[in-house]
Amino acid sequence: MKKFAKFVLILAVALLLFSGSCMVITNENEYSLIRQFGKVDHIVDDAGISFKLPFIQTVDKLPKQTLIYDLTPSDVITADKKTMISNSYVLWRISDPLKFAQTLNSSVSNAENRLDNIVYNATKNVISSMTQDEVITSRDGALSEAVLTNIDTSLDNYGIELLSFELKQLDLPSDNKTAVYERMISERDNIAATYTAEGASEARIIRNTTDAEIAILLSEAEKNAEILLAEGEAEYMRILSEAYNDASKADFYSFVRSLDAVKTTMTGQNKTIILSPDSPIAQIFYGR
Repeated sequence: MKKFAKFVLILAVALLLFSGSCMVITNENEYSLIRQFGKVDHIVDDAGISFKLPFIQTVDKLPKQTLIYDLTPSDVITADKKTMISNSYVLWRISDPLKFAQTLNSSVSNAENRLDNIVYNATKNVISSMTQDEVITSRDGALSEAVLTNIDTSLDNYGIELLSFELKQLDLPSDNKTAVYERMISERDNIAATYTAEGASEARIIRNTTDAEIAILLSEAEKNAEILLAEGEAEYMRILSEAYNDASKADFYSFVRSLDAVKTTMTGQNKTIILSPDSPIAQIFYGR
């Protein structure tokens, strides 16, 4: 009985080991590569339990989730021969585990080295075609898009999909940063001064044009006013002429005008006027 119990125990352990060597557990965030004699026989990309041939087939695991790789900061040179330091990172994932295994030996480290070279070359090519000012103004996303476009399908042969390229920092070397900043400030000051001068010149032109238009309008208004005044006086004289056209009215008109003349001459506190008999005004009062 003891021998039988030992045999059963040994058989159970053997079956457990055998079943364990046959089972493949694949998690949600990984691929399982089943190799037979070192060559990939098939790939399990669905989470769960599968089986393989014991002792003949082996299992390699590859990450299925999105990975991040922080590139080494490196120097790049712009089209106007200015040196800048690029510090960036990429988001990537394994899109074809079979190609990945065949070209990169199932090594994430090998993939990161390949990413480092390809992304750096793309960054260098893009920045070398732009001036420093263009690089600075393109940091809002245009530069990242240009780098991704330059990479294009370079990583497809490795079973890698590049999801995103982002610049953490794009700066000047510390030894000439101050000088470059001062030069940039000076250039911006010159541009600002140019805009200010152009604005002042345009303002003078507008003011001169407006002043000329105002002078013309005032001259026209004064001319029209003089014409209207002359026409009014002419109409006034015509109406008076018609009103005092007969002798009786003419005498009354002369009498009223004489009174107006006397009133005009009586100024100050003394309201007395002395007229000689032969004065034209006295002749009017005398009715002569």
